Amino acid sequence: MPAQELKLKGRIRHSVVFWCFNAGGDRWTIDQTCEYASRLGIESVEICGPETWDTLKKHGLSCAIAPNGMPGAPFMKGLNNPAYHEEVIAVTSRMIDDCAVANVPNVIAFTGYKWRSAEDPASGEISLAEGADHCVAGLKKLAAHAERQGVTVCLEHLNTRDGSHPMKGHPGYQGDDIDYVADIVRRVGSPRVKLLFDIYHVQVMHGDVIRRLEQCRDVIGHVHTAGNPGRAELDDNQEIHYPPIMRKLLEIGYQGCVGHEFIPTRDPLAGLRQAVQVCDV
Repeated sequence: MPAQELKLKGRIRHSVVFWCFNAGGDRWTIDQTCEYASRLGIESVEICGPETWDTLKKHGLSCAIAPNGMPGAPFMKGLNNPAYHEEVIAVTSRMIDDCAVANVPNVIAFTGYKWRSAEDPASGEISLAEGADHCVAGLKKLAAHAERQGVTVCLEHLNTRDGSHPMKGHPGYQGDDIDYVADIVRRVGSPRVKLLFDIYHVQVMHGDVIRRLEQCRDVIGHVHTAGNPGRAELDDNQEIHYPPIMRKLLEIGYQGCVGHEFIPTRDPLAGLRQAVQVCDV
């Protein structure tokens, strides 16, 4: 295992989101991602499936949150649409089982797109109230299983404002209001259903990140970072000032990992190193 090159304070637990570094020109393998994570004092590689977990273990790393297992763009077919409930609940339940065996604490979930046929805006829209009711019903089914298995389902809020890139924003996603998503989580009323608070998406849709962390402190299960605009590095070309946000996470007692989910625009290792340093408060 390579020697750790950064001396971290250890108050923020860092994770790296695999898909960001497994795309584009460099395309890190899971082994490379683990090697770089170890060098930087990162403890987790996340949003990677069970086929990668032995590699993580070999490098002494964990997986902070697993994908839900849905194929393609998993955020499109979600729990807001009863047409997809059977598939989403079955696939997510299998991932919960895999997580329980491997001691992976969290699995991601999505509201889904607002159209009755996820890829066809002409199919008509699911109302916000209807979508919330369907999410609550689906999450309650998942919660019963997640509680038995000791795994937490984290429902993610995503932005709908950025249509420039398929992973910078998701026009059509129903859960684009952080209060709406947090309310769904609270209505489920399970300690095993929480909110994935993505700082980048919250900044794009709302801003006022520190106040919103305080308002959501009771339901936050996982956290993601990225720079805005552009979902790029956490550097001085973007508008989010991360150190006070990290201090707020510590103040509200958040104990989970912070997953760095930016899309590299330059040397990815240098960008990841910078993200860890900026958030090491």
